[in-house]
Amino acid sequence: SVVENTIINRIAFEGNLRIADDILNAEVQLRPRVVYTRTRVQNDVFRLLEVYRRGGRFAATVDPKVIQLDQNRVDLVFEIDEGPLTGVRRISFIGNRAFSDSDLRDEIQTEESSWWDLLGSDDTYDPDRLAFDRELLRRFYLREGYADFRIVSAVAELTPDREEFFITFTLEEGQRFRFGEVGIETTLRDVDTESLMAEVTTEEGDWYSSETVEESIAGLTTRLADLQFAFVDIVPGVSRNREEALIGIVYQINEGPRVFVERIDVTGNVRTVDEVIRRELQLVEGDPFNASKLRRSETLVRNLGFFERVEVTQALGSVPDRTVIVVDVDERSTGELSLGAGFSSTEGALGSVSLRERNLLGRAQDLRLSATVSGTAQEFSLSFTEPYFLDKDLSAGFDAFRTTSDNQDESSFDEATNGFGLRVGYPLGDRLRQTVRYRLEDRTIENVQPDASTFIKQQEGQTLTSEIGHRITYDQLDSRINPSEGYILEFANDFAGIGGDVSYFRTTANGAIYFPIFDETVLAFSLEGGYNYGIDEDVRIADRFFVGGSQLRGFERSGIGPRDSVTDDALGGNVFGIGSLELAFPTGLPEELGIRARVFTDFGTLYDVDDTGPEVLDDASIRVAPGFGLSWSSPLGPIKLDFAFPVAKEDYDKTQTFRFSFGTSF
Repeated sequence: SVVENTIINRIAFEGNLRIADDILNAEVQLRPRVVYTRTRVQNDVFRLLEVYRRGGRFAATVDPKVIQLDQNRVDLVFEIDEGPLTGVRRISFIGNRAFSDSDLRDEIQTEESSWWDLLGSDDTYDPDRLAFDRELLRRFYLREGYADFRIVSAVAELTPDREEFFITFTLEEGQRFRFGEVGIETTLRDVDTESLMAEVTTEEGDWYSSETVEESIAGLTTRLADLQFAFVDIVPGVSRNREEALIGIVYQINEGPRVFVERIDVTGNVRTVDEVIRRELQLVEGDPFNASKLRRSETLVRNLGFFERVEVTQALGSVPDRTVIVVDVDERSTGELSLGAGFSSTEGALGSVSLRERNLLGRAQDLRLSATVSGTAQEFSLSFTEPYFLDKDLSAGFDAFRTTSDNQDESSFDEATNGFGLRVGYPLGDRLRQTVRYRLEDRTIENVQPDASTFIKQQEGQTLTSEIGHRITYDQLDSRINPSEGYILEFANDFAGIGGDVSYFRTTANGAIYFPIFDETVLAFSLEGGYNYGIDEDVRIADRFFVGGSQLRGFERSGIGPRDSVTDDALGGNVFGIGSLELAFPTGLPEELGIRARVFTDFGTLYDVDDTGPEVLDDASIRVAPGFGLSWSSPLGPIKLDFAFPVAKEDYDKTQTFRFSFGTSF
């Protein structure tokens, strides 16, 4: 005597708002007209729960319901409660002595949940992202010289209410190594190893870094390719001296197997066109295969910022000496809406809004529309950048803008500017880049007060400026946002006089260098200077330099430099130089508060004005203002407090002991 299993008539999903029915239906194994069993239903429940967990919803529940029909049939309904996103309440590290928890959190992709982060997704738990975080930590420690570093475990614990995770990384840092002896050995004929040493960036006595080893291998590979050695295999031979904490490197260069790139396949890109990815690759079809260039290609594609995941792998070609390169990507959203608000003691209240698309039409084009309004200025701008103009490594773009500035407190006039600019940028080296630009501005000096300086009244009205210029940047910083080591140098020239109403030649230069001292303590030294020369005419006040405020703490905006002694109006200058020596360090308060302290000394000068007369005060003396300050990465945005005390100044300078600024973006 038997009882037949029921047959499924229909499968339905209820309560699923985040994931469509067709996606869930593809995950389950049961189908209409298939025999119903409890085991199969439970297996499909587990599959559906896994789908939601991959999306960061670990509190989701799936309850299967059976509706009995005639003729031994049933309807199967999966009732789903998706639940909230499962966030990360806290990320902790055990065993880290060289770097604080906050430093390591900055290196990984997963973030702790914050109520103000409404649009981000990195604060939800994702097992795949956790595995990627392990790799990011490994790369970071190897880059900082900890060659024995390993991650003992990375554990994610779900809270009893299934709404948040605690993530704990257990680390073994090991000792920090420096480079010992560095050399090159090769079996290639007619190769001078001494000449190849110029391509090696690993130097004896420097802190060990896996990144510089990779850079050396890439440099040697490129150099040997120029010498017609297309197939080489470079292996860094490592010898450790644990007693002296030294790692010797011998780059062993041998002839590699002759393998060519047969084909490059790009997959996973739905919106981004293939060309955007292919032009970042260091290899093309028909090239000799090179592992170093393959790794570099993966880095360049990832640096585009258009993809959540980038994997560059090899596959067998049609014959043994051919290989297929597969580039697999997962796209991410590249549109941005940024809203900002803030306040500073110099600018007053300010607000900003910006719309940006970094991958317009899937062609990596950058389009941005922004507006900023503060107590002293308003700016509206539209910019567009094509990163590969004419299919070459040229970034070309344009800018259109309108700005108005209230200079009544400093110089008794307002300024309005309308204009546009064109620019082209191109690399001169791995970290050296030049930008050439053209700018056309219609500028108006207006609302000049009746009691303003005579020299300002003379310049009231409208002028047209046609300017061409360039800027060269050499960047060796470890981070452009929050640097702690390295340096950056910039040099620029601008020439006005190709048409228009004004003629001048301006030169500016600036540089900064950062030294990590110990335990998040960073010493920074920066210098900036400029010279403006009027060609057959005086430099107008709108084209002069003004110094003060955030540039030179301890002085008001436009607080130093030439001034009309009768009206007390700032006139600006043609020569300026400013510098700062600053030591930033932790306060000893809990790291989670994000409060850092600093002591600094700012110094600078501004002089050489075209206006002359007994009422013009113009002195090239150096102004100096030491001080101290605090920075707080508050939940509402960064807050900065600075106290500066001018110890060297002129009687007519405008000082400002206290500076406060607050700003945030969403």
